[in-house]
Amino acid sequence: MNTPNNQPEQSQAAHVDRQVAVEAADLPGEALLGAWVGSVLAHYPDKAGFELTIRFVTPEESQALNRDYRGRDKSTNVLSFPFEAPPGVALPLLGDLVICHAVVAGEARQQHKSLADHYAHMVVHGTLHLLGLDHIDDDEAEIMEQLERDILAGFGIDDPYGPGG
Repeated sequence: MNTPNNQPEQSQAAHVDRQVAVEAADLPGEALLGAWVGSVLAHYPDKAGFELTIRFVTPEESQALNRDYRGRDKSTNVLSFPFEAPPGVALPLLGDLVICHAVVAGEARQQHKSLADHYAHMVVHGTLHLLGLDHIDDDEAEIMEQLERDILAGFGIDDPYGPGG
């Protein structure tokens, strides 16, 4: 069900800790981030109320993290760092998303998408990674991409993998 501002209701609310380490006026706010994450968690009832951090960074910070943790010496749109609790410790944490504003803004321009729509896709995509989904092989990729399409459609956002996506 959509709310008056075309945002699906958050049936599986999540707490989003928004961190900003870049100067940009057009970053999504906590409410919008929470709506996007909540729409993902609606597919995972056992994760209702979980917390994650979304940090907006410079290309330099993105590049350093991508190099240090993924062995790729370049900035990237979104990095996902799932939280792994010590054995016997149950904490309602999903992990961290690190989003490079410059990369996301550049991709949105190149792909002729609104910045908000592309941010929605990056948050949905990254949150699915935190939940263990991946796109390494074709079968896994199709499952993950279809879930992204379904979630984004709830916000009136076109298929990010379709023509022009």
